[in-house]
Amino acid sequence: MALGAAVRARRKALGLSQEALADLAEIDRSHMGKIERGERNVTLLNILRIARAIEVKASDLLRDAGL
Repeated sequence: MALGAAVRARRKALGLSQEALADLAEIDRSHMGKIERGERNVTLLNILRIARAIEVKASDLLRDAGL
């Protein structure tokens, strides 16, 4: 849940829609929504894809999530 909230906050700060972020990260839009809502466990590969898409280091994204 915390990771999803961190992703959502960064996405909104960048002015991206959930669909746009999903496209940039090469993740299905519905899966991205589930990640943001904390309904899915996130693989390391997807963490890296999301971090790249929102222009942040994966370690910083995890830190922002308190992980």
